[in-house]
Amino acid sequence: MTQPIWDKFCRRFKVNETSVPLFATADGAVKVRTVGRDDRLILMRSEECDAKILAETDLLVADWKAGSLKYDGMIYMMGWMEDTFTPLYIGKTETLGKGDGNLSVNIKNLHTDRSKFARWGDGYQYHIGDLSACVLGHENKQTLKYASWAKCLFTSGTQLKRPVYFWAKAWDASQVGVWEGYGPTSLAFLEYLLIGVAGKIYPDLLNREGMSR
Repeated sequence: MTQPIWDKFCRRFKVNETSVPLFATADGAVKVRTVGRDDRLILMRSEECDAKILAETDLLVADWKAGSLKYDGMIYMMGWMEDTFTPLYIGKTETLGKGDGNLSVNIKNLHTDRSKFARWGDGYQYHIGDLSACVLGHENKQTLKYASWAKCLFTSGTQLKRPVYFWAKAWDASQVGVWEGYGPTSLAFLEYLLIGVAGKIYPDLLNREGMSR
């Protein structure tokens, strides 16, 4: 049974206790704001979500600057909160970029630039930007992936089906992941294992890579 494995991981890392609302809402509808020179409408993350992403990525940046490379990056999950955290999407953002040991652009200068924002940025090709394109009708920017997100999360317009939560953690590769028999687990392997375990339990999981459909 995979449910006890999932539940134990959530308990060890206090997923329920440390999750925060993903969106800023009013009466169950996600608030919107404008960005860029064209005043493009986007969905608003909550202040708590922004603070959590900044806190976790600050650990990654400080670790990189010190040259320790203790952290591989940040693991994150979007989901619903019931008796335990019900994941809808699992992902990661890594500390290192594509160059030779350089800091990833996805976690660089996040206190002043929210366009990428550890994969949850306002720009296109990032979660909030692309989800906003589908929910708010950005012409020629809608994708099948985020259309499925929109269908899962929203009833109509910006009205949520139920509150959506966000969890994230700077991941130290010396930590044991969801499948304890593997021992210390890298970030990339942790993401793969979490998707595999969650995919056996939760039919609404939106991940496609690593899933048999």
